[in-house]
This record gives sequence, structure tokens and C-alpha cells, in this order.
Amino acid sequence: MSQITTHILDTTKGKPAAGVTIALFAEQEEAWQELARGTTNQDGRIPDLLPKGQLLPLGTYKMKFFTQAYFEQQGVPNFYPFVEIVFNLNAAEHYHIPLLLNPFGYSTYRGS
Repeated sequence: MSQITTHILDTTKGKPAAGVTIALFAEQEEAWQELARGTTNQDGRIPDLLPKGQLLPLGTYKMKFFTQAYFEQQGVPNFYPFVEIVFNLNAAEHYHIPLLLNPFGYSTYRGS
């Protein structure tokens, strides 16, 4: 399993959000460098964003969820064209960053 995993739940439907592109970035001297990119599967997850066994250095990272295309494919108007979640890696352990999403709001938390 990747050190960083995620899943997206479309709270309007009560179902996983499949087909959403997500990019992982590392902060480097006040700029962001893209490290990985993937698309959620039918379960709304990306289990292999990073290669198995790869550990990232401690630091600040962000995940960018490209939500506009997801809602456009469904013909649903939305307010947020993308969602960015910035977080700190403070230890060499697994981090799960879920996104609860609807066309006009979102929330997140540190999962397990």
C-alpha cells in the first residue's frame, strides 16, 4: 500500500466518486513540486498513488482533487473547480486523507 492513500465519497449520492484525478505535491522553498498523479477507481480510492515501500521525507504536502471535471461529467453544476488539502508528514507512517464532497461543499480529516 502507498504511504499516502485517499478516497472520495460523494455525499450527495452517498457513493464513492470514481474517475477523479488527484495530484500529490511537495512544498519546496515556497513552491510546489508534483510527485504523483492518479485517478480514483470505482471505490473512489487510489491505493497506489506512490510505489509500495516508498517513504516521503518529513515535510509539507498537498493533494489537489480536480473536482470540476467529475461534476461536469454528471451534468451537475458545482462551486469548487478543485480542492486542495495541505498537510504535514510528521512521521514515517501511513497517512490516509479522505475527501467528503458535494457540489457546494467539502470536508476532510486524517483517516486511518
